Amino acid sequence: MAVHPATDTIASIATAPGVAGIGIIRISGSESLSLLKTCFVPRVPRDQFVSHKLYYGTIVNQQGQALDEALAVYMQAPHTYTREDVVELHCHGSYVVLQSVLQTLLVQGCRPAEPGEFTKRAFLAGRIDLTRAEAVIDLLQAQTEGAARLAVNQLQGQLYTRLEHIRQQLIGFLALLEVAIDFPDDDVEIFDSTEVSFQLREQVISSLEELLAWSEQGKVVREGIKVVLAGLPNAGKSSLLNALLQEERALVAPVPGTTRDTIEERIVVRGIPIHLVDTAGIRKYEDPIEALGVERARQKLEVADLVLFVVDGSAGMTQRDRDLYQSVCHKSHLVVINKSDLMTTRQLEDLFSSFPEALCIPISAKHGHGIDRLLEALFQTIVGGRGPRADQMTCAPNTRHRAVLLHTLEACQRFEQALIAGAPVDLVAVEIQSALDCLGDIIGLTTPDEVLDTVFSRFCIGK
Repeated sequence: MAVHPATDTIASIATAPGVAGIGIIRISGSESLSLLKTCFVPRVPRDQFVSHKLYYGTIVNQQGQALDEALAVYMQAPHTYTREDVVELHCHGSYVVLQSVLQTLLVQGCRPAEPGEFTKRAFLAGRIDLTRAEAVIDLLQAQTEGAARLAVNQLQGQLYTRLEHIRQQLIGFLALLEVAIDFPDDDVEIFDSTEVSFQLREQVISSLEELLAWSEQGKVVREGIKVVLAGLPNAGKSSLLNALLQEERALVAPVPGTTRDTIEERIVVRGIPIHLVDTAGIRKYEDPIEALGVERARQKLEVADLVLFVVDGSAGMTQRDRDLYQSVCHKSHLVVINKSDLMTTRQLEDLFSSFPEALCIPISAKHGHGIDRLLEALFQTIVGGRGPRADQMTCAPNTRHRAVLLHTLEACQRFEQALIAGAPVDLVAVEIQSALDCLGDIIGLTTPDEVLDTVFSRFCIGK
């Protein structure tokens, strides 16, 4: 992000490109009201604009030509998103109209806002902490209802509250240590290592471990997982993809090798986004195009979070099935026995015995039998039986938070070990300060500028 004076007045289109009934232009900074008076002519003439009240009128350019009929609202600092004076112009949603209005504002002295700059100003003004700022982008990018709920929880300060509680506990420990350092010869024991160690374990370390566990679950809810369908040609992978999507997405034919490239689609299973990847059947090909498809299938398998290993149950377990299974069984996987409607109970049992350590799900992709059971097994495998429901999690730290929380936990564990070993209090204090610095990075108290720039660069322009 480029360096600009914090006193600049900024403007941008705040709504997504495209045809819409309404398009909003947002202005923030000390010149907001002046710009409003210059470019907006209210239907009922007036000298003053009352804060947080909509006015109907016409937007004009510097030559006085009408650009659009619009509603305008002036919001006086500090009761605004950025804690600066803010103006919003609610225009018709034509991109051409919005651009012409924006250009008029830029000519008159403000500059284009950068990605996330409105939210960055809110953070720098102390209106929100960094976790709440990041929740804004999570909410904008939420792909599922569960991800949106997690973002709203964080936006309402639930993660900040947990982190601030931990921080205050550590500050209390540090205060006791500093008193003990200042009065080393005092007859009264100021710092009870046993009690502090217990409180550290119960109130700090356990909370950090819980947040880290929620981080893993939250990542699944936000981003989902990649599930790759693998198996021999004609095992029914494409039919399974169609059954999971409930539409004819992939071509299906009795001739082996119909799928020559990967096909990627997305479904949501109980709030979890799942990115399905159908691959070419893996075997030796002489056709160079088919060989490329197989190579791409192997590449997708390497980065898969979960593999659905599809077996043609009507053909039984072949040596080629066994060889292929050995190449994927090291990954998290489910075995899907397709065409089970063509098998006897004894044949199913024999096939199950070929995968003694795997969960086998019999299905008929052609008729849709067993698909619901497969989806439930898929969900339980993803969440490990714990069920990462967004409404059961107070918050879910993101990837950046997780990395810093790990450093915080490590510092607290070193603090605990130093207490147990009876280390000098000044050395113990170093570990507490290290943990506090880490927490400061998460909520924005001590976050380096380059990290802030990275965080806000993820935003769209206008937010």
